[in-house]
Formats: sequence, C-alpha cells, structure tokens
Amino acid sequence: MTWVSCAIALGSNLGPSSDILKGAIAALARHPQIQGVLGSRIYKTAPVGPPQPDYLNACVRLTTALAPEELLRSLLRIEASFGRERRERWGPRHLDLDLLLFGDLVMMTPSLQLPHPRMHERAFVLVPLAEIAADWVDPISGKTIAELVQGISTTGVDLWADPTLPPHPDQRR
Repeated sequence: MTWVSCAIALGSNLGPSSDILKGAIAALARHPQIQGVLGSRIYKTAPVGPPQPDYLNACVRLTTALAPEELLRSLLRIEASFGRERRERWGPRHLDLDLLLFGDLVMMTPSLQLPHPRMHERAFVLVPLAEIAADWVDPISGKTIAELVQGISTTGVDLWADPTLPPHPDQRR
C-alpha cells in the first residue's frame, strides 16, 4: 500500500461553522485509510459568489492510501453527512471540502482536477495552507505555497478567534 501526502481545503458559512470544520477534520482522522491529519488555524473570509454570510476556512494536510477519486468520494460523503446540498455554484454551504493537492500528481478527469484549478488565486485557501504546507511545491507553477501566497492579496483573510479556546499567541496584542 502506497501512502501519499494530500492537502484539503475546508469551508463553511451555514450553521455552527467552527464546529462543522472541527467535525469534518475529526471525520477525516477517523478514516481507516487516512493518517497524520494536521489542520491549520481557522480564518474568517468574505464569500466568493452570490451575497451570503462570511465563511470560516481552514486547510488540512494528511497522508492517505486512497486513490484520488476514492479520496474525493470520501470527501463528498463527509460533506453530505454535514448537510451539504449542491444548489448553486459558489452558494452558501454547511461544508465544502476541496482536494487541493495529491502529492505531485497532475491530472484532469470529468470529476477531478489536480492540483485544484483555482487554488493559486484564492487567498482563503493559500493562507491556511501555507501554515501547514509552506514548502509544498505546486506541480504546475513550480512555486511553493509560500511563494504563491506572496503573489496575491490576502486582504480580508482574518484569523478567526474561537471563543471556546484561549487566544493563539499570534492573536494577542
């Protein structure tokens, strides 16, 4: 069995979003063919698309023995378990899980494109991803995640203060 490092983006703007993100990370960690789940901090971001509430976003890095399409199916099942309904493109949602990177694999199928085709232009993805995978090289551009973040505006991507946890040292001023 071959294990591959992967990166996944998480987002939520309906319901108790922080609990949903934490629950999704826990669901990933419970999967028998996923290990080493490492999550970023949570960020509050403005939505992309139609008018809707702000999002909470995070990223996780993990290792899996699943093939890319199998991992995608697992992500879709987790989304559904948290009430995800696909009604409109970029509309509000309880949970969105996007497979960003699967090792250094570059692929395009009708259901999956790797790396994620819009990852490099989305600060709400790159900022949390850089926390846990700054040195990961995007196989398309040849740039690290840290370099990709430096090439975009990160305005509006704010570290979210979880009221149930003590402040992170970076949040103390």
